[in-house]
Amino acid sequence: MESDDDQGPLLRVRTAWISDLHLGTPGCQALALLDFLRDLECDTLYLVGDIIDGWQLRRSWYWPQSHNDVVQKVLRKARKDTRVIFVPGNHDEFARRYVTHNFGGVDVVEEAVHTLADGRRIWVTHGDLFDGVVQCARWLALLGDMAYEFTLKVNRRFNALRARLGLPYWSLSRYLKAKVKRAVSYVGDFETAVAREAKRRGLQGVVCGHIHHAEMRHIEGILYCNDGDWVESLTALVEHHDGELEIIDRAATARVPQTATFAPTRPAVQDWPGTDRPLVNRTRATTP
Repeated sequence: MESDDDQGPLLRVRTAWISDLHLGTPGCQALALLDFLRDLECDTLYLVGDIIDGWQLRRSWYWPQSHNDVVQKVLRKARKDTRVIFVPGNHDEFARRYVTHNFGGVDVVEEAVHTLADGRRIWVTHGDLFDGVVQCARWLALLGDMAYEFTLKVNRRFNALRARLGLPYWSLSRYLKAKVKRAVSYVGDFETAVAREAKRRGLQGVVCGHIHHAEMRHIEGILYCNDGDWVESLTALVEHHDGELEIIDRAATARVPQTATFAPTRPAVQDWPGTDRPLVNRTRATTP
């Protein structure tokens, strides 16, 4: 059970975006996510879809205590004056039936427009509406999801061995995405389509998830931001109090079990190197 004696926040920002947690699957890096949420203090927290993986839960039930702790941590933040906004994705599309409702202090919305501290207006959407596979061939999306699950299962075993050897986490699926030409083309097409829609709406940027590829760059004059995921990349997007956006990467220092049999999570990585662990690995956007 998550306790109230968490260490004080180490990362104080105006806004944070996280997505693609996939709670309810062995792949969710719940322990690493809990550490990030303990370190985080923000005025607004966006949950940008695929928070709970309804697709996987319908196939087989998986819900360890660590996943419940993540939910409790988010609800605790909502009770302690953090505005929590949930934008459902395709894996938790069941929540779209409850748009405009508030549950435990969490606002459920179809999409949102966030105004940065410097006045820029940013569209917040999960992004699955721009995925032709999900929209036009749902059976193919489900088949791809099972293949993806198998790849991560193999990767989990491989990283359990790496962890015992003191080596950091390495993502097979992330590597394959970067190397397979068709996957690289898909990512680029997706990013361009989302950015163009933000431009059509007269906005200056967009924050999305869905493709598990953390990125922050300008596309046709629009600031495109993807906050990544908590299965492969262990990344989040934050807004500092001056309106600057930044990707936070926790993969290199994430705390997860070192064996595949203890509180199963997807790829295991090395444990925290003591209490003086580094807070984040940071990647900042460049101004065009």
